[in-house]
Amino acid sequence: MLQHLDLTKVLIIDIETVPQFPSFDLVPATWQKLWDKKATFLKRDDDQTTDSIYPRAGIYAEFGKIICISAGFFTRSGNEWNFRVKSFYGDDEKILLKEFCELLERHFNNPDNLLCAHNGKEFDYPYISRRCLINGIDIPNILDLAGKKPWEVQHLDTLELWKFGDYKSFTSLELLAAAFNIPTPKDDIDGSMVWEVYWKEKDLERIKIYCQKDVVTTAQLLLRFRNEKLLIESRILIS
Repeated sequence: MLQHLDLTKVLIIDIETVPQFPSFDLVPATWQKLWDKKATFLKRDDDQTTDSIYPRAGIYAEFGKIICISAGFFTRSGNEWNFRVKSFYGDDEKILLKEFCELLERHFNNPDNLLCAHNGKEFDYPYISRRCLINGIDIPNILDLAGKKPWEVQHLDTLELWKFGDYKSFTSLELLAAAFNIPTPKDDIDGSMVWEVYWKEKDLERIKIYCQKDVVTTAQLLLRFRNEKLLIESRILIS
């Protein structure tokens, strides 16, 4: 599977997002009303309130913002793969988006380049594109789907690849890593905690590390899909 793929042409990404405000009571009145309408469809039981589910606002590009984008790419040394990861992160979303988009336009702007992410087609790619527009940034060609035919879209998604056309369920990156025996460090943070680590603990470095590990795990999964051996730690460079 995927043996035809030139991994040196693939950029693997992951993003971390949070609500735009630390808590619901700090949200401007107009946006409180808009979130209240959205929350009506998100409440799972009567005990949940508009306020209590506000941490989930980060999932939606209209109510959230990106605080970290990690990107990794393969290079070849003889018969061995190397993998390098770089992160764009900070409180100013517009700055990190501009820097990431410059990377895409400068190094991944050819028709044979591909983006890869786990659940990227449902989340990462559209989220970045929407936040670019909201911030007045041109969408990089590799992310811009307007007018493109399906076979012209330069997007890979390890979740979609794993489904093999079966759309009944979602399979997490964590579960696939376990299934393929991909070693992942045990962390004290998961996706549901990112908003709290950002707004309460103000620990962006911790979030960046979490994001980078997901990129490395996705890269390892791509190798396993190709029936290739995993990257060894000494060949993973994180900057």
